Amino acid sequence: MEENKSFVEVTDISFIEFSGSHPELLDDLFKQMGFNVREKDGMFFYNIADINFISNPTSGGSAEAFRNKHVRGASAMGFKVGNSQKAYELALSLGAEPAEAADLGIPAIKGVGAAIIYLVDEANEHTLFEKFGFDKTCDKFSANSLARVDHLTHNLHTGGVSRMCKFYEDVFGFSRIRKFDINGKKTGLFSEVVSSANGRVVIPLNESKDDKSQIAEYLEEYNGEGIQHIALLCDDIFDTVGSLKSNGIPFQDTLDTYYEQVEERVPGHGEDMEALQQHRILIDGGEAQGGGLLLQIFTKNSIGPIFFEFIERKGNKGFGEGNFQALFDSIELDQERRGVI
Repeated sequence: MEENKSFVEVTDISFIEFSGSHPELLDDLFKQMGFNVREKDGMFFYNIADINFISNPTSGGSAEAFRNKHVRGASAMGFKVGNSQKAYELALSLGAEPAEAADLGIPAIKGVGAAIIYLVDEANEHTLFEKFGFDKTCDKFSANSLARVDHLTHNLHTGGVSRMCKFYEDVFGFSRIRKFDINGKKTGLFSEVVSSANGRVVIPLNESKDDKSQIAEYLEEYNGEGIQHIALLCDDIFDTVGSLKSNGIPFQDTLDTYYEQVEERVPGHGEDMEALQQHRILIDGGEAQGGGLLLQIFTKNSIGPIFFEFIERKGNKGFGEGNFQALFDSIELDQERRGVI
């Protein structure tokens, strides 16, 4: 129980809420991804397996306040807790600030940027599902081998990594589990990863080393800090990517030279190199990262500067550390083509 702990215990991500002035664009995107959709009171609920997205274009509450700041993006996260009200009271006592509005009728605190964090217990989650006509215990939709949210990132101003690490540590008892220092040809970023005790909620926190990097570009376009990309775990990434591509989802490209270096970087991986290159899927892992493999791919920007990642884990618990540089170089190349750097 929350009242007996020194932090709010989080067990999982219940949902991620999005908001923008053109909900039809979000509807098109999530249907392309294969989500089942239900609508109620001007909001839309999307589900695949344990992945729940809400599109909230309503006026007069937290979503509108978010849009006034960021225009469009991820406006809220729902964290699963034991008891919503007790978790809320404990969070405030630990330094969290109350959300000025909360459209879903669930206790909420301020999160990153203008986004909020809902504290969702089992009763609230059941009520939310039922509102949109879903039976949480037996009515979950399945498609494209997608399973759950693997992680999601925050892009932050200088000093934001330290600040948000402290927030997640103090309020939710998260731990710092990894640290990255990425340098491109012209730009760079620093990242630190925090995780809930059970490893189900994982958030890489990023800040820029300069005023031209992809992080800096995001902060300017998004008008501040926020969620940059959301990684969805899948059981068969080749099946997932093939299906999503056929549905029109555009993915970031990867230089052919990347695949020339795979055998040297991840020896004995055993994956089909032709299939990897055909689908532009990245591979990482091996003994240097504690064993196992990780396969991942990133979409192009899907909601303003926000994009999605699709990831399959084969015994690897990392985040594609060896691919961070490849991804960074790929985005930097795109920035060069667009004249940003």
